[in-house]
Parts: sequence; structure tokens; C-alpha cells
Amino acid sequence: MRPPRWQRDEIILALDLYHSIEPREMDNRNPKVIELSEILNKLPIHKEREVNLKFRNPNGVGLKLSNFRAIDPDFDGKGMSSYSIRDKEIFFEFRGKNDELKSIANQIKSTVSNQKINIKLYQIQDDEDDETYSAKEGKVIYKLHKLRERDNKLNQKKKDLYFEKYGKLDCEVCKFDFYDTYGELGKGFIEAHHRIPLSKIDGETTTKLKDLALVCPNCHRMLHKAIDTLSVAELKKKINGR
Repeated sequence: MRPPRWQRDEIILALDLYHSIEPREMDNRNPKVIELSEILNKLPIHKEREVNLKFRNPNGVGLKLSNFRAIDPDFDGKGMSSYSIRDKEIFFEFRGKNDELKSIANQIKSTVSNQKINIKLYQIQDDEDDETYSAKEGKVIYKLHKLRERDNKLNQKKKDLYFEKYGKLDCEVCKFDFYDTYGELGKGFIEAHHRIPLSKIDGETTTKLKDLALVCPNCHRMLHKAIDTLSVAELKKKINGR
């Protein structure tokens, strides 16, 4: 079975390495190339049957680095031209933005280095909507965001605190109240959205009550659809400004 195609997270990590070493060092025996291969095999972004394969080996990493050489207009030489459209798009997306690239790469590496969290991220299944959402930080950090939203104990504390303060559980964006509409059937129903931007979270951060917003499923989906650019306050303004 052929390895799955390279995902955004993997390309970001490989591109960060590309900009961190000299062309002569892009060899499958380079310890940094071997280390990246090991990290790529830990990423919780592929299906279980694919994860069981040994892929993204040092040879594959070296080939990807050679693909970047073929794309790079500043490289005076030849590379492997078998690169993908996604490779080229991400290369130019981060061209001249090495600091931002490294920051995201470090986020991903920090997250997967936490074995306890990484196991939990493997268990988070992709939702149907996830195929249409695109986070700059990639799937690993997006899954970490979803993990933060699924802390049942913390979510209940947030609900209790909100109800104690306002006497109801309504959406912080559109004010929809499930109890008002559905009666007992909707009592206590509301979802939690993690407010902190993806660029600010990693495997070492912890979630506080103030980091959560209570929202209805519709508003939650809209927040995820534009997760890199849309905050709870901004979505509320969009609704009120119609």
C-alpha cells in the first residue's frame, strides 16, 4: 500500500527543516532528517490502517526536501520536480516568513512530543465538516483545539458558572436558548468553544474557564469554519450588523 499523500502539517515541518539546513545536508543520513522522519511518523493525522505502515522514512523526507529545491527560485541548481501543488502553495505561502513557519513547526513538535496528549489526538475522529475547514497551523493543532473543547468536567464548570451568573444557558453569539425552545429536552444543552487562537496553543498549555465560550452548534460550526480569523466577538458583530 502506498503511503498517504503529504498533509499540511508534514509539509510545514519539512519546509522548516529545508530552511534550517544547507543543501549539502539534505541527505537521508543526516540526523536532522532522521529525526524529522521519526516526528512525522508520530503525527496523529492519518487513519489507523495508514499509521500502521512505516512511511515518511528518511529517504522520503530527503525526496521532499529535494522537491523544495525544484520549487525554490533562490536555489541555484536542480531538484526533484515531482512536487505536488500543495507543496508549491505552502512553499510560497511562507516565503519570507521563516519566523512564522518555525513557530508553527515548533507548535506541532511540542504537541506530538507529549505522548499522553498525542494518544488522545489519535482518538479524535475527523468530522465531516473538517474536510472544508483549513487552519493555517494544520490538523494537529486543530485537533488539539477540539480536545480542549471536550473536557467534560471543565465544560460543566463553565456551564454552572454561566448559569449562576445569568440564570440561563444561551449562546454567547446569537443568544439561542435550547431550554426556551425545547423545554426539558433542551435543558442544560450548549456547546463549548475554545476561544484561544490556534497560534497560541500547544501541548503544554492548559485550558481555563475564561478560555471557553458557550455557543450553539450553528455558531460553533461558523467559528470553526473561519477558525484562524473569526472570534466569538467578531461573529456576534456579524450577526448584529446584518
